[in-house]
Amino acid sequence: MDLESVVEAAGRAIDLAGVAVIVVGASLVTCVFVYRRLRRDSAEATYRHYRQGLGRAILLGLEFLVAGDIIRTVAVSPTFAGVGVLALIVLIRTFLSLSLQMEVEGRLPWQPPAPAPLTRGPGEGR
Repeated sequence: MDLESVVEAAGRAIDLAGVAVIVVGASLVTCVFVYRRLRRDSAEATYRHYRQGLGRAILLGLEFLVAGDIIRTVAVSPTFAGVGVLALIVLIRTFLSLSLQMEVEGRLPWQPPAPAPLTRGPGEGR
């Protein structure tokens, strides 16, 4: 088995892991969504959690898919055309990732998270 075959197999395995992360994540989040709806939890909160969980699964899966593309393109056949196609794929997936992260977290990745609201426990001051 030569190096090219090993690298190609590694790239495909990472792609498969990315697809598995998306499928398993989407399935788990959907099961939780159905469970919460059967318990008659708040429809708005349940839907929001569902979208956030689904977005996180897709984001993680996209990271694996980009890694697989990089491995296969750069390590196996670093032609100018191949790198150009890789650049376009990475650009599209990066845009998708940014869009999903804005949806999930409600902020841009470089913005600091909103401070958590202060809550008081029982028996604490007014």
